[in-house]
Amino acid sequence: MDLPLVGLGTWQLKGKACTKAVLEAIEIGYRHIDTAHIYENHKDVGKGIKEFDRENLFLTSKISLDQVNPSKVEESVEKACNLALKELGTDYIDLYLIHWPDRKFPLVKIFQAMEKLASKGKILQAGVSNFTIHHLQDLLEAGCKPKANQVEFHPHLYQKDLLEFCHKEKIKLISFRSLGKGQLLNEPVFEKIGLKHDKSAAQVILRWLIQKKIPVIPKASSLEHLKENIDIFDFSLTESEMKKLDSLNMDKRFCMPDEPEFNY
Repeated sequence: MDLPLVGLGTWQLKGKACTKAVLEAIEIGYRHIDTAHIYENHKDVGKGIKEFDRENLFLTSKISLDQVNPSKVEESVEKACNLALKELGTDYIDLYLIHWPDRKFPLVKIFQAMEKLASKGKILQAGVSNFTIHHLQDLLEAGCKPKANQVEFHPHLYQKDLLEFCHKEKIKLISFRSLGKGQLLNEPVFEKIGLKHDKSAAQVILRWLIQKKIPVIPKASSLEHLKENIDIFDFSLTESEMKKLDSLNMDKRFCMPDEPEFNY
């Protein structure tokens, strides 16, 4: 199936709370569930999806570079994928991503190993996360073709050049941390626009993203927030409202690893 515009992010969701959120999300219409090895919740996600038709779900997971043995790249990548499949209780993953770029690792070889997983049917698509334009160019020049790039993206981090590059190369850009860990919801501009549409600040931000054809994966654990995050298809932001939100960029990140390669 195609990548849905709204999915459920499961970072920091574990145990029964994770399973409950996944179960409730699917029941109210979510079809994309996003997880990762480092979230340590594959088994919990698996429990949440097991009662539903797998063909109607889109699962994303991410391999961590510390799972890769540089001297046995193909073997260790497949081992990580096999573990994810076992924990999730599924025969395939729709989208498998390299979680973070680190050029100390053989990123091209790792991605090529992931493409071999696709040829075996263990994953349907291979992609990346947190890659800059230059990281993507390195892969493309080596003949690799990532299907997606999942990055932090919101009005305070409007990565327009990256979005345009991904669009040109037919790489689907996916937004995580779309609400800035909730901090953006305190900004009056989003609430003000929301009042005109009888929508919340969160719904305004998510609508801005999907009107740019950017899929979103906001985390939610309560049924109230799950419903709020997906209830964004019955209104549209005006051209002037879109431009207003476009103008709010501060290059502000809420997700910073220990050794970021964002300047590459």
